[in-house]
Amino acid sequence: MSSTASTPTPVTSVTVDLGARSYPIHIGAGQLAAANIAQYVQGKKALIVTNTTIAPIYLQALKDQLQDKQVDTVILEDGEQYKNLDNLNHIYSQLLLSHHDRKTTLIALGGGVVGDMTGFAAASYQRGVPFIQVPTTLLAQVDSSVGGKTAVNHSLGKNMIGAFYQPQAVIIDTNSLTTLPDREFCAGMAEVIKYGLITDAEFFCWLEDNLSALLQRDSVALAYAIERSCINKAEVVSADETEQGVRAILNLGHTFGHSIETFQGYTGWLHGEAVAAGMVMAAQLSVAAGDMSAEELQRTEALIEACGLPARPPADMTSEDFLQLMVRDKKVLDGQLRLVLLKGIGHGFVGADFDMNLLQQVLTDACSA
Repeated sequence: MSSTASTPTPVTSVTVDLGARSYPIHIGAGQLAAANIAQYVQGKKALIVTNTTIAPIYLQALKDQLQDKQVDTVILEDGEQYKNLDNLNHIYSQLLLSHHDRKTTLIALGGGVVGDMTGFAAASYQRGVPFIQVPTTLLAQVDSSVGGKTAVNHSLGKNMIGAFYQPQAVIIDTNSLTTLPDREFCAGMAEVIKYGLITDAEFFCWLEDNLSALLQRDSVALAYAIERSCINKAEVVSADETEQGVRAILNLGHTFGHSIETFQGYTGWLHGEAVAAGMVMAAQLSVAAGDMSAEELQRTEALIEACGLPARPPADMTSEDFLQLMVRDKKVLDGQLRLVLLKGIGHGFVGADFDMNLLQQVLTDACSA
């Protein structure tokens, strides 16, 4: 299968405004065949990190842009279960064996797992080297590649070991979505829907009206959805880079979702699937607390289910399972659980004073549905 179109289409650019650490997000078809990536590799060496699924399709196109560099590669196994310290060490080992120095550039070519691990390796190798995000999944393009969150998982919790570390650039080739399996594509839609729920009610309505075109992977609709998602995330990240306040709203559904992933040992549901169910649970708690209407909950569930995503947690999870895992979440401060909730569609907020009895009831109802 061809990896990219031979002629790139016009590029849309979004800026993540972080002062001296600002960087562009370039969005367009054919970016892996264009001359956009080499300009961000300033040194003589680069290390591309990818996985066994992506490497046969896109690796050579990326290497072709870097013919004047020493380019080494690390090809990891594909899957959330491989996002761990053991595989992170494979990246370090290749960097050391190939004598990469502080001017080397790491390039993440793949989905969220590859991006998170490559970013963390870049943040920590020789106390920090440049890196570039080249996301090839919808979820990574609209969420994990933007904002500088890097991490690996631990058996006791997801993304508990990591750092905030911004890339030099994010290069999004929308053509890569043509090779993405349907399940992965739908999982990415969860993060797209998230932006409508937390900050952009107009975008949520657009998603309701244009979902069919998106699911058919219409190039115009996809480019718009990716751009709008990146604009929303860039605005939040620019206001709160290290999640001291408003950035936490980007975690809508994630505390519930991470609990699902941890419970399953990172080998069951995809991240976006877990987040989808988590967003419904967050909306249910928002309705129970009187902050969101039942009609808005119904619209949320309908859009998620229309994407083929789960609106209920796994059948084998109990409310006790959720509570035991949620207390390990990164958003727990001084022993107090914080959750991202909704004051209606388009209005996310971080709440710590919700009624725990309501949470228990929502969890019980969701797990028995």
